[in-house]
Parts: sequence; C-alpha cells; structure tokens
Amino acid sequence: MSHTDYPFQATSSGLRELTEVEQRKLADDKQVVSEFKQNKLEKEAQRNWDLFYKRNSVNFFKDRHWTTREFEELAGITEGSTSEKPVLLEVGCGVGNALYPLIAESKHLYVHACDFSPRAVQFVKDNAAYDPHRINAFQCDLTKDDLVAHIPECNVDVVTMLFVLSAVHPDKMIEALQNVYKVVRPGGCVLFRDYGLYDHAMLRFAKGHKLMDNFYVRQDGTRAYYFTKEFLNQLFVSAGFKESTNDYVLRQTVNKKEGISVPRVFVQAKFTKSDHPPHR
Repeated sequence: MSHTDYPFQATSSGLRELTEVEQRKLADDKQVVSEFKQNKLEKEAQRNWDLFYKRNSVNFFKDRHWTTREFEELAGITEGSTSEKPVLLEVGCGVGNALYPLIAESKHLYVHACDFSPRAVQFVKDNAAYDPHRINAFQCDLTKDDLVAHIPECNVDVVTMLFVLSAVHPDKMIEALQNVYKVVRPGGCVLFRDYGLYDHAMLRFAKGHKLMDNFYVRQDGTRAYYFTKEFLNQLFVSAGFKESTNDYVLRQTVNKKEGISVPRVFVQAKFTKSDHPPHR
C-alpha cells in the first residue's frame, strides 16, 4: 500500500505511540465488567447485533468500495478471465456493503455470505441486486455452526473477514477460524482487516465498558476487540493458516464538521492455507 496516494494513511510494523494523557487514561481503566454481566452479554450477543440492524437498517455503514484497492487478491478475482469462476466467502457480511460492490465489478464471481444476525442476512436477500445463482447468503454463528453445512469443504478461493472477528469473544476466536479453515481450498487465503490496539475508538471508552484487556462493550451491548498483530498471528497459525502479510494501518480520519483529526488503527493481514495442509 502506498501512503502517497492516501496522505492520511500508512502501514507500520509497530504500534502507534500514545500521548501521556492516553497512557494515563488506559492505566486508570482497570475495573472490568462483572462476570454476571459478561455472561449476559455473551448469551445475548446475537440479539444485540440483530437489534443493531433493526435500528440502523441498511444505512449505518457505507459501501466498501475500497476493498479491491487494499487487497490485490480481490482485484485479481474481480478482473480475472470470465472462464474462471472464483469463489469468495464473506464472513460477517452485514447488509452487503462489501459484497455488492464486488459483485458489480465481476460478472463471474460466486459469493458465499454469512452473518451472525438473521436480520442482516435478510437485508442482503432483500437487496434488488441479490441473485441466488451468484450469492449464497445464510445466518451462521462461526463459533458453533459448521460452515460445511452450507459450503463444500476446500471450496473457497478467498475469504474476507472485515471488522468481524473483533465482535467474537477472544476465547472463541480460534474455533471461528478453524471453522473457516475447513472451507478454504489449499492455496486459498483469508484477507483480514479489523480494529488495532490503541485505535481512537478504543481510547474513547469511558470507565465501566472494559471486559478484559483490549476487549470492550459498546453502549448498545455489541462488543469490540482491539488486536495486536502478534495475537492475530497466534490465532491464525493455531487454526492452521500461514501468515503472508500482517501490519498495522495507521490513519488520520478528519472530522471536517468539528475540525478535528483522530488517529485510527487497524490491523490488515493475509493468511494462507498451505497447498499441502497437514492432516488435521
């Protein structure tokens, strides 16, 4: 990625440096949410995401036209020969903000799309561009629902995981990735982008929202984990993948209305499944 094209964005192998004020704020935020409330949040996780989509419908997220710019693998499968029929799995598809721009760019791409929220999946199916011959949309809890029930084993060329794993409890992340591993073909890959440690959104949490280190609950009950690239690597390797790229994306987002610039931190990575994966 070239930050000359995007002057407010650059890749980095290291974490961004905190200001003294930010360091104090994080150091002071030691108390975690009670075990009772944490268990309640885990039990009601699907309900909270369903309510999120009920409130916001299809209007909360903008269409993600940036995916082919950030991931050359996606540009490759959307621009490839029409004789090829690449298969994509979008995990955490939401209402289709990444899915539909990709479908529009490629007439030969087939997409499996799943989400935790049944309401989000219904929004995908209600879209005028939904074509059941090209899109297989289904509800799925990655931590317990077997993807092989919906997708043949070793069938998928490319998986996208965009701001989805952060919503999963850290104790269940490996199970989710092992589930994904089963449907990726040997030589296939997972393209990942999610919240990074010290992202502005993490630093905005008031006391009383911390669930554990790097894991927080929002006002609406949905949760977010803020990754280090080391922890991300550990998760994917434990699930059977091999790291290809793994970096922080440091970005300044300008709020023109308020006249402020805030530091965003994401982790962007690519993990591959070996051409000759070990017997699992």
